Amino acid sequence: MILEKLYALPSLYRQGSFARVGIYENDIATLLQAYRPNIEVILNELSHYLSESDLAKVQTIEGELQRRIDRFDEESGR
Repeated sequence: MILEKLYALPSLYRQGSFARVGIYENDIATLLQAYRPNIEVILNELSHYLSESDLAKVQTIEGELQRRIDRFDEESGR
């Protein structure tokens, strides 16, 4: 599910669908925090299907979400 939602994000940004972007990013953050997947494996798989610029955007977004998760974990004592 994380892979599918990350794949869709660049298109949602281009469409200017702020509400859907927010929902997808929240879903991704929640799944990343709960399951702690190996994100490198997911990003590597996406690299076969996204343009370089879209992959770079996805990596930036994932990094931002990860920083948000780290901040939450630190504050909540996880």
